[in-house]
Amino acid sequence: MTLPMLRRLLPVVILLLGLALFLLFGLERYFSFEMLSRHHAELTAWVTGHVALAAFIFVLFYALAVAFSLPIAVVITPVGGFLFGVWLGAALSVVGATLGSVALFLAARTAFYDLFRARAGATLARLEEGFRRDSFNYLLFLRLVPVFPFWLVNIVPALLGVKLGPYALATVIGIIPGAIVYASVGASFGMLIERGERPDFGVIFEWHILLPLLGLAALSLLPVLYTRLRGNKGSP
Repeated sequence: MTLPMLRRLLPVVILLLGLALFLLFGLERYFSFEMLSRHHAELTAWVTGHVALAAFIFVLFYALAVAFSLPIAVVITPVGGFLFGVWLGAALSVVGATLGSVALFLAARTAFYDLFRARAGATLARLEEGFRRDSFNYLLFLRLVPVFPFWLVNIVPALLGVKLGPYALATVIGIIPGAIVYASVGASFGMLIERGERPDFGVIFEWHILLPLLGLAALSLLPVLYTRLRGNKGSP
């Protein structure tokens, strides 16, 4: 393996190593609702006295968690709502998640895009062309529908040659609704802790929330459908 190839692979190797160490040492146990329940008083008191610093640390931690694909993102956004309130917590979560997504996107594109393109067949090349042409709309759809793994949606566009601008913009817009929902869940943590109850992290899959998200996702594909229909009508 050549030195340039090693340099391209280094960011991805670092991210994979970080994920492996996180799972190997079982660090996810420190990022649970139970752990928050034990230390919520000290944590909220510190955040109240250091709001700006706490917000910066929260965004940085969120970015690192997404970049390393750590399986704790579903907890981080609610914690943001608990510590900073619904709107600020959601906003900070969007910023952190977007920064982490961009980092993973760039790492994957640097390491694998050339290799992927060289091995792609004709069918895959046509898929790449179509996805890239309407990349913003497709990405917005994938971000709005909460069934696609977040880490996968970060990597696939990098392999399909999507530009950074549309990728970042679709990420920001697409994760806002989910961030608001989860931050709203987190805003009730204090009451749940007092009652000794657990939060419902699956609330986003309840129909009164899921259906509007699916509706927004469908709307995001309307420009693509319109372009296709218009192109077909113009064809001889």
